[in-house]
Amino acid sequence: MRAYDYAMSFERLGQWISERARSPTLRHPRATSLSMLDGAVAAVVAGPVSMASEEWVCPLLGVDPDAFNHDTEEFSAIAATLMRHNAISETLSTRPESFEPLFVRSPDGEVDPQPWCMGFYAVMKLRLLVWSRLLSPNGTEHLMLRPILVHCIDDAGRPLLPRTRTTMTAELRVVNFGEQVRNRLYGRAYSQFCQSA
Repeated sequence: MRAYDYAMSFERLGQWISERARSPTLRHPRATSLSMLDGAVAAVVAGPVSMASEEWVCPLLGVDPDAFNHDTEEFSAIAATLMRHNAISETLSTRPESFEPLFVRSPDGEVDPQPWCMGFYAVMKLRLLVWSRLLSPNGTEHLMLRPILVHCIDDAGRPLLPRTRTTMTAELRVVNFGEQVRNRLYGRAYSQFCQSA
C-alpha cells in the first residue's frame, strides 16, 4: 500500500491536529493548525539540510516514531503530512511560480502569516545550528528569512526580531514569500548540482 491509500484528507488532518492540541492526555503537536504545518513542511523542503521524516513529523504531529509502523489514525495523519510534503516539493521543483503559503485569512480577507511563519520557525529550531549559518545579518539568506522571523515569537512570547522600519518593510514582503522560498530552493539545488559536477 502507498501512503495515499492510508492518508486522511488535508481538511481532516487540520481537525485532527486541532483535536490533538486540545487533548488533556495526548502529547501536543508543535503544529497546531494546517497553516503552521504548511509552514513547517515548506521549511523542511526548502531548508539547508535533509531531514529524516521521523525527525520532523513526530514533533510536528506530537506522535512517537513507532506510529510510522501501525495502521492507526496517527499513521493516517503521518501519511497526509508526507503527502503535503511531496506536494510542496513537487510544486517547488516543477511549478515554483504557483507555490502559495497557506496563510490564515480572516473572513474579510485579511492575511495572518504568523501561524505559517511559526511553523517554519518550528522546523528551524529542530536544527538551529545548521540554520544559524543562514541567520548572519550580512547574508542574503538572512534577508530572505527576515520576513518569516519578524512574525515569530520565542518560547517566552517575545518577538524574535525587534520592530524597526526594516522589519515593518519585511512584514509587507511576507505575503510574497512563495517567491523567496522558490529562490531558496533553486539556490540550494543549483549549489548541490555544482558540488556534484
